[in-house]
Amino acid sequence: MTDIDRIDHSVLYTTDMDATAAVYEALGFTLSPLSMHMGSDRPGGERRPMGAGNRCALFGGNYLELLGLFGDGSVDPWNIRSLIAEYEGLHGYSFGCTDAAVTEERLRRAGLSSSGVLPLQRDVDTSDGTATARFEAVHVERALTPEGLVHAARHLTPELIHQRRYLRHANGATHLDGVLLVVDDGEVAAATDRYARILDVTPVTEGPRRVLRLALGQVEIVAASDLGAVLPGEDVPALPYMAGQTVAVTDVGAARALVEGNGFGTRDLPGGGFFVGAAQARGAALAFRQAW
Repeated sequence: MTDIDRIDHSVLYTTDMDATAAVYEALGFTLSPLSMHMGSDRPGGERRPMGAGNRCALFGGNYLELLGLFGDGSVDPWNIRSLIAEYEGLHGYSFGCTDAAVTEERLRRAGLSSSGVLPLQRDVDTSDGTATARFEAVHVERALTPEGLVHAARHLTPELIHQRRYLRHANGATHLDGVLLVVDDGEVAAATDRYARILDVTPVTEGPRRVLRLALGQVEIVAASDLGAVLPGEDVPALPYMAGQTVAVTDVGAARALVEGNGFGTRDLPGGGFFVGAAQARGAALAFRQAW
């Protein structure tokens, strides 16, 4: 069994949190209140403000993160702002692990990480007042993931994040089911191998996609020339490109009616379901599939 067992969350970066949150609420998600990050760039280091805060669509097992950038950019310990110089959108994946030390050792031995185990925390509202959610993270070397910030995380206080009052969504979303990475046609094999080593899973081929399946969620990799077969009509602003994400919903027809009723254009998703394009979903296509 791999030490990484799920997609813990995706990370969509924005410099306009209010506008982005309004879009995702209109898409039918219940979002948690704004929570500002504190963290360190080295193991055991002092936790400091990171110039970023989030609102999340939480599902109990994983979630979508909308990460807002605040301030003048002088506080940016993980060099987040450089990721959105080309476009705002999906620029990060966090994979859930059960033991950060075990994951750190495996990734370090594989030459994939030198970050050590990093502390992270943020204050969250609870029914009993403010509490501090705590995490441990292990970062994959940024040079190996030019598409964005990729790390593994262990929740030390999951009950503070996945609060029951935030788990019901008007669109019926139950979990983050997948993320889609688009790479240059000549880089498909290398990218697939890289994520296979990060996740410690064996990829499979499903049509134009290379799929790395975890216990909860999957990573899909596709060549740029094949994107039209996966997300018809979508453009590629840069390569590599975290092009989209998929949520599972209890009733895909009802979800589509809600999304279209709130003014979004939708397109059929090959294989079933539908999606909203990146232009309307704040930089990354958002697909809806029937939960089984």
